[in-house]
Amino acid sequence: MDILLQNASSLFFNSSLSTTPKISRYQVRFSIPPNHKPRTRRRAFTLNMAHTPVTLLAVEQHKVIIPNKHGEKLVGILHESGSREIVILCHGFRSSKESNSLVNLAAALENARMSSFRFDFAGNGESDGSFQYGYYWREAEDLRAVIQHFHESNRGVSAIVGHSKGGGVVLLYASKYHDIKTVVNLSGRYDLKVGIEERLGKDHIERIRKDGFIDVTRSGNFEYRVTLESLMDRLDTNMHEACLQIDKECRVLTVHGSLDKVVPTDDAYEFAKIIPNHKLHIIEGADHSFTNHQDELASVVVNFIKETLHQDRSTAN
Repeated sequence: MDILLQNASSLFFNSSLSTTPKISRYQVRFSIPPNHKPRTRRRAFTLNMAHTPVTLLAVEQHKVIIPNKHGEKLVGILHESGSREIVILCHGFRSSKESNSLVNLAAALENARMSSFRFDFAGNGESDGSFQYGYYWREAEDLRAVIQHFHESNRGVSAIVGHSKGGGVVLLYASKYHDIKTVVNLSGRYDLKVGIEERLGKDHIERIRKDGFIDVTRSGNFEYRVTLESLMDRLDTNMHEACLQIDKECRVLTVHGSLDKVVPTDDAYEFAKIIPNHKLHIIEGADHSFTNHQDELASVVVNFIKETLHQDRSTAN
């Protein structure tokens, strides 16, 4: 029987055994019975506490900078949990790698001994570039740069996970590159022509054609600029046609909240209709960001990824 304690870095304050990475978290595993010999793992070591063997596994977090095809620096956090394969986590519209959903998913993956990488698309968070309203395909190319970086570093990518706009991005990626066999779409939008009026107003087409841009404000404060080019880029992105190009071997999970007021639940059912190897999970009572349902979200996503990894290993054997 194992008892797992997280964030136990205080045990190391007076220990000469630890080597401190830029960011570190630690997990403590108590193995019972006392005469049980703990398994050895990379960056694992043993201390005796009250005659009980304790295996301490350092879960390291490193900032990684990856150039995209435009020479912009994409900034992300690599959670090293000992696995060679990595799960890539993609944020949504005007969000970042620090969103609650991505941070909590990374923690859940750590507990499952799976490494992950959450990063900022160009123009968001710490990454270079200017924010753009549309540019779904451009963000798919940012994701391509990240995946290629890890492949060149002899790391596999076991799954790509995206929330909201990021959900659309991971589906577009899968439709074009066919090298990732597990894709998770969280609250993604099926029809990109919907949802624009709520942000830009009823007369947005006339105004943007006249002025070339629309400045979006909240409570009188400037938030971001939408150019005619970026708006047309979104309107020209056809999620339906793209999803028809996803391989049958690619396993896709869509998770959506039943009370999502940003992207209607109907969009999730549309994805389920057209993606051949698809699983749909509706979280009852959840909003767009799964604010009060983070544990259920993490459980559904992590279990899906674990199941697909198990299937892959069974097939390989």
